[in-house]
Amino acid sequence: MPDSQEITLLLQQIGKGNENAPDELLAVVYEELRRLAYGYMQKERSDHTLQPTALVHEAFIQLVGWENVTWQNRAHFFAVAARIMRQVLIEHARQKNSLKRGGGWQKIVLDEAISFPTQGGKEFDLLEINDAINDLAEFDERQARIVELRFFGGLTYEETAHALDISLKTVQREWTLAKAWLRRRLKSYDTK
Repeated sequence: MPDSQEITLLLQQIGKGNENAPDELLAVVYEELRRLAYGYMQKERSDHTLQPTALVHEAFIQLVGWENVTWQNRAHFFAVAARIMRQVLIEHARQKNSLKRGGGWQKIVLDEAISFPTQGGKEFDLLEINDAINDLAEFDERQARIVELRFFGGLTYEETAHALDISLKTVQREWTLAKAWLRRRLKSYDTK
C-alpha cells in the first residue's frame, strides 16, 4: 500500500505545477492502480479486449491531466481513480456495443467477495450496472458514490468513509440500503 503522506505531497506538487511530480506519483501508485484495474478486469468477460495496464494508463493520464484540482489526500485520489476507471470501462463497452449492435456485451458477476448480492451467479451487463448506479444516484447520490467506491474502486468501508468524509457506520448502513435497492433494480432486467 503506497504511503499516504508521500502521495499527498506528490499530489500537492502536481497542483503547484511540478513537472516531475506526475512521473514520481505514477511510480508510487502504479501497483495500487494496477490492483484496482485487475479487480475491475476480473469482473469482465474473459474475451474483454482492454487490459489492466491499458486501464491504468488511461485513468492515470486523465487523473494528472485535471487542471485546477486540489487533491486532498490518498483516499481522494483513489476515489477519483475509481470513478475514472469506471468511466473508461463504460466507454469501452459502449464503443464495442455500438460496433456490434447488441453483440459482445460486457458481462460482470456481482460477487460476495465485496458483499454484493448475486442472482444465483447471474452475470449482469456492465452497462446495466452503470445504468442502475446512475438511477440510484438520482434517488440517493451518496449511496451511488458508496457503491462506486466499494464495487468499482475496491475501497474498504474505512477508506470509503474517509473519501466521502462520513462515518464508518453511515457507510455500512448506506451500503446495505444501496445493495437492497440495486438488487431490486437489477432483478427488473430479468423481466426485460
